[in-house]
Amino acid sequence: MNRFLIFKLLLSLLLVAETTGAQTDRTVVTGAERMDVLCRLLDGKRVGLAVNQTSVLGSTNVHLLDALLARGGVEVKRIFAPEHGFRGTEDAGATVKSHADARTGLPVVSLYGTHFKPAAEQVSDLDVIVFDMQDVGARFYTYISTMHYLMETCAEYGISFIVLDRPNPNDCIDGPVRKPGFRSFVGVHPVPLLHGLTVGELAMMINGEKWLQSGRQCPLTVVEMERWRHGDSYRLPVKPSPNLPNEQAVRLYPSLCLFEGTAVSVARGTPFPFQALGCPDPEAGVFTFTPLPVEGQDSDPVYKGKRCYGMDLRTYSLRRGLTLQFLLAFYHRLGADGQRFFTRANWFDLLAGSKELRRQITAGYTEREIRAGWQADLERYRIMRRKYLLYPDYDEKQTAAE
Repeated sequence: MNRFLIFKLLLSLLLVAETTGAQTDRTVVTGAERMDVLCRLLDGKRVGLAVNQTSVLGSTNVHLLDALLARGGVEVKRIFAPEHGFRGTEDAGATVKSHADARTGLPVVSLYGTHFKPAAEQVSDLDVIVFDMQDVGARFYTYISTMHYLMETCAEYGISFIVLDRPNPNDCIDGPVRKPGFRSFVGVHPVPLLHGLTVGELAMMINGEKWLQSGRQCPLTVVEMERWRHGDSYRLPVKPSPNLPNEQAVRLYPSLCLFEGTAVSVARGTPFPFQALGCPDPEAGVFTFTPLPVEGQDSDPVYKGKRCYGMDLRTYSLRRGLTLQFLLAFYHRLGADGQRFFTRANWFDLLAGSKELRRQITAGYTEREIRAGWQADLERYRIMRRKYLLYPDYDEKQTAAE
């Protein structure tokens, strides 16, 4: 028996274990784990996969691509890779180049770098594109931007689009809604900073609200999860991106990512990215760290080789949602000087979704006052969101109290 057949046999045994007896140890069944449903949808089709290192089947860490190839009967033609690449090893913001996958020989088309949408010749031989990536629930997390542009491609060329749904680990509605004029790759959709949707529900909203180019809609199918409801906790089986290495980083990410537009480091280039804050000013705090290049995480971190002073948040207990307390605290620690603090003001505004948050901070607003300005937009969004829910909704009062 050759090595490929042995690999297929072992992988099949893993898949059987994952989809039968292991159910007693794991509540949620993701869309990717519903292989029988997926394979029926893909039978006889020419398939493109939009996947990355998060596209695994439960706790086995078997990749969706490997599972499909092992099963046979599914013709995978091409892989589409988002920010950080197919294997999830590229730096944040780094150009991802198209290449052939070393393990399978399949062509990998980069959708982060020179273009965000596939070219016509890269989809002309496809009947369906399957999207399976782990979102973290924040508007500026770019995997959902990649999903948007793939949906546009499918709408343009009449290609079916299948989303394999996964839980939202920051499942909450919070933060400012992106305003007109601030659309970017970190803010494609006019939704709150924390949108409170799964990727499948968001895809339905994109289609239903006709947010695709020219108001088109794509042929959309969502393979739903089993045994999940909004507000459930969920521990990710793999890190969603290089700088979100654990659950604490994922939970803090929505609140700390706004610092990317400021003079404060989020500790990229350390063992604890998005779990600490600091800058070279000793007035910023007593905790210290020194960012250094880290392969596969950040090759040129902010303040590389410089001692930074600030806060250690590795054991900080944050309720589900968004907090502005760190942003306001560091703004005042650095002298309440807008020009000194907002060193990348335009980038901060794109992350926030408008100029309003920066204006409120420099005007001396409290967090309570800032939050009050979001409420009317959030209520309108909640009403719209209800149309696209695939799972039982959470009790928002209980969620806000966590």
